[in-house]
Amino acid sequence: MDALKTIAASSVKAEENKPKFEIGDTVRVSVNIREGERERIQMFEGTVIARRGSGVAETFTVRRVSYGVGVERVFPVHSPNVVAVQTIRKGRVRRSKLYYLRDRVGKAAKVKEQIR
Repeated sequence: MDALKTIAASSVKAEENKPKFEIGDTVRVSVNIREGERERIQMFEGTVIARRGSGVAETFTVRRVSYGVGVERVFPVHSPNVVAVQTIRKGRVRRSKLYYLRDRVGKAAKVKEQIR
C-alpha cells in the first residue's frame, strides 16, 4: 500500500502548479489532444459545477451550452493533458455542487459574478 502512495504522490502536481479556481467560476481549460502523431491544444470554456476527490483522483466538471445543447466535461486536476486552467471570472455561489444549472435555461442558468 505504501508503494501505491509513493507513486501517487509523485504524479500529483506541485501546489504552485495546481490550478486555483472554485465552484461557480468561469474557466478556460487548455487540453492537450493527440490525433495520431500530431498534438494540439484545445480550449474548453465553461462554468465549474463540481469538484470531487482528493490526491491523484481529484477531478472537476465544467459545463457550457454549445448550439443549444449542454456539454459537460470532467477533467482530472493532476492530468498531464490538462495544460492550463485560466479563470475568466469569479462566480458567487452558496453550494459546492451546481447540478441544478442543468435544469435551467437561458439567463437563469447563469452564475452571478462575485465583486471583489
